[in-house]
Amino acid sequence: MPRRTATMLASTLILIALLCAGVLIPVPYSEMSPGPTVNTLGDARGEPVLQIKGRDTYPTSGHLNMTTVRVTGADYDMNIVTAVYGWLAHDSVIVPHDTLYPDGKTEEQSTQENAEEFSQSQESAKVAALKELKIPVTSRVVVSTVVKDSAAQGKLHAGDVIKAVDGTAVTQPEDVAKIVSARKPGEKVVFTIVPAKTAAAAEKAGKEPQGSEEITLTTRKAPADPANPAPGRAIVGIQAGIDHTFPFEIDITLADVGGPSAGLMFSLGIIDKLTPGKLTGGKFIAGTGTIDDAGKVGPIGGINMKLVGARDAGARYFLTPDDNCAAAAADTPSGLTLVRVKTLADARASLEKISTGHTAGLPSCSKS
Repeated sequence: MPRRTATMLASTLILIALLCAGVLIPVPYSEMSPGPTVNTLGDARGEPVLQIKGRDTYPTSGHLNMTTVRVTGADYDMNIVTAVYGWLAHDSVIVPHDTLYPDGKTEEQSTQENAEEFSQSQESAKVAALKELKIPVTSRVVVSTVVKDSAAQGKLHAGDVIKAVDGTAVTQPEDVAKIVSARKPGEKVVFTIVPAKTAAAAEKAGKEPQGSEEITLTTRKAPADPANPAPGRAIVGIQAGIDHTFPFEIDITLADVGGPSAGLMFSLGIIDKLTPGKLTGGKFIAGTGTIDDAGKVGPIGGINMKLVGARDAGARYFLTPDDNCAAAAADTPSGLTLVRVKTLADARASLEKISTGHTAGLPSCSKS
């Protein structure tokens, strides 16, 4: 066989071997890409995303789109070829697998965590929107979870309203931990509660829960755990949270979405439906951002993928959390204007400017 032919054959075989290796050998990376966007003022799968009952609502127009990021599953084995293609592509991001699934987290665990965060974001979105509109919301401290085999198991239950601990009224979940932690392991602590069933019946009737009772628990020592900032402190084995009673019904219907990043857009959609006039002025606006009960907007992940998804959906303006502004400004898709927001009030004020066409004073994002 001529040397030239042999060389070409050997090179071809090596290339084939490399391509096979690139396809077959997995690498520890995952992919993020733009996900679908959903108009919070519109429908999803034939149902309104936001439904309000028991309160007057007003016509809306335009778009207030929440944005999402699509990610590969925890069990997806990415190969070298896919990773290289993703690194070169502009509409996807390749990240270490542990970034999306830290500590060996399974896809099921991640889905459950995202679902819980999504549910909490909906509650905070409702609270923030009503507070922005000066509509009263009743809040109370409740038992969120009870740890198995803990001192509280069988005595306290999820949904119990915590009125006081050792006679001290509690108004925030952290008040409970503070009072219990002040005791020594083995000491008794008294919870004044309204049982979950009683509280649920009162909430359904639109009344404040009554009929409290006292539950005495013996504290135990917190187990040693590297993630525990205070091992050995007194605990009873519960996690406290906040429950809200709304003066009318607000339902958010959206399947197959997780995480907390839609909070801001849900709040704005609720505000638009509850106030006269059209908050968007018919414009196409998208955005993202977590939100807490006080209306503070927090940062999210995958901002650049969300920008691409918003632009591709037709958005002209993008409400951007302040802490995401630098990353967003460094790679903004053409035709999309970034609007910096720190609070729900900021976002509402910016929408009013956009709706009237007075956009010169909009807060913008910079690369630094």
